[in-house]
Amino acid sequence: MMLKVGDEVEVLDEAISGIITELKNNEAVIKTPDGFELEFPVNELVLSQKEALVPSNLFSKTSLSEAISQKDSKKRKSVKVKPKERFQPTMEVDLHIHQLVKSYGRMSKHEILTYQLETAKRQLEFAMRKRIQKIVFIHGLGEGVLKLELEYLFKHYDNIKFYDANYQKYGLGATEVYIYQNSSSR
Repeated sequence: MMLKVGDEVEVLDEAISGIITELKNNEAVIKTPDGFELEFPVNELVLSQKEALVPSNLFSKTSLSEAISQKDSKKRKSVKVKPKERFQPTMEVDLHIHQLVKSYGRMSKHEILTYQLETAKRQLEFAMRKRIQKIVFIHGLGEGVLKLELEYLFKHYDNIKFYDANYQKYGLGATEVYIYQNSSSR
């Protein structure tokens, strides 16, 4: 099945759906209803139920023997995931105010901080609902106020741990949150 930009898809073995915004090699970038752009291998995506039943594609015109020979000729390739890629976070949230709102010139520092913290809380709870295990909050360096407030927010949750994100990728301006899927396993 060929996927194309604009198709509404669902991720296999995940409770994630969205619309394909970009296709490159065997990877697809999908935009979720909540506005996140996530990247998945194409073979882990399926058309959503409402797009999957297109009448012209319901029946194949190939014979049974031809279909069996095609199936036998295709060999499964095992995809080896590099250790670095295996531990990459699933979700990134950039909390820089210019990434969150179009115009922030009339906002006070308190309003900006409050908006950033509300966004962080909303995205963290979204990740918990969607069972996303890792999320990186990009807060930047600045004076460190946002980072301290994020740590205070994260301490209110029993089922997460947080630490500085990958220094090579983010420098000192990001915090990675690991969400325990079963809070009793901690």
